[in-house]
Amino acid sequence: MAKPPPHAASDSAPLCSAFDPVPRKPRVAMPPGACDTHAHICGPIESHPYSDRRIYTPPDAPLTAYRHMLRTLGVERAVLVQPSVYGTDNSVMLGAMAQLGRERCRAVAVVDDDIPDEVLAQLDQAGVRGVRVNVVDVAEGKGVLPMAALSRLGSRVQRFGWHVEFLMHADEYPDLDRQFADFPVDIVLGHLGYMKTGKGIADPGFQSMLRLMQRGKCWVKLTGPYRISTQPLPHGDTVAYARALLEAAPGRVVWGTDWPHVMVKGAMPNDGDLADLLLEWVPEGLREQVLVANPATLYGFKE
Repeated sequence: MAKPPPHAASDSAPLCSAFDPVPRKPRVAMPPGACDTHAHICGPIESHPYSDRRIYTPPDAPLTAYRHMLRTLGVERAVLVQPSVYGTDNSVMLGAMAQLGRERCRAVAVVDDDIPDEVLAQLDQAGVRGVRVNVVDVAEGKGVLPMAALSRLGSRVQRFGWHVEFLMHADEYPDLDRQFADFPVDIVLGHLGYMKTGKGIADPGFQSMLRLMQRGKCWVKLTGPYRISTQPLPHGDTVAYARALLEAAPGRVVWGTDWPHVMVKGAMPNDGDLADLLLEWVPEGLREQVLVANPATLYGFKE
């Protein structure tokens, strides 16, 4: 049997469900300068094949569809995050950034440990403002991180004013605040801490994350509620988590769509419905801070 091409789905990298191409206009009013801090551009697979080491295969999620979604939601700014399916080849993301323009787009890249300084400088000029690390792949055991290597990476990007974004489960790191107390740069965590809501906000890892936020070392994204919730939309069990983050450090919380919602296990959500979770997550008086001011600070947009 012929070997499938690198972009094809396989048993080890199953094809994901496609995003809803008809987003509805949300009830929540997005303020001018609102920013989606977490989205991926994928494909076209014919010209941009995926890594053989990927664990999922996304359908095409092109920039045209992403732009349409942003316009429908009323979101003016975007932060593109390098998806794992491309490894350290950031070319699709960089191409989309160039089309969106520096005034409205920033990005978080994935890089090799030995990336030359001049390439980091080029990424900085393109609008990259952070590097992403998938902790699931690099952890040395549950609750143990390769801090020496991570600190070296943080030190290398420090001169650019970047941060390090981690894909990690906060509940696995009850001493998160101690491990990152002296980290060279800020860290960013996604999906409200990326722990199942059944753990409860009293979970030691979640509380450790809150302490790190309060110390000005950590940011958390309000993204991917379907990744942590045990309930269907509107994911009511996530509200306590969002409110706890805001109560602890309102200046350290940002929001994102998580478009195109890769590896969703249940029904594919509509982006208008997801945006309306802000009505319960974020009190009206804090929405401009979470949607505009905080991402402007983190990613270097001009307010």
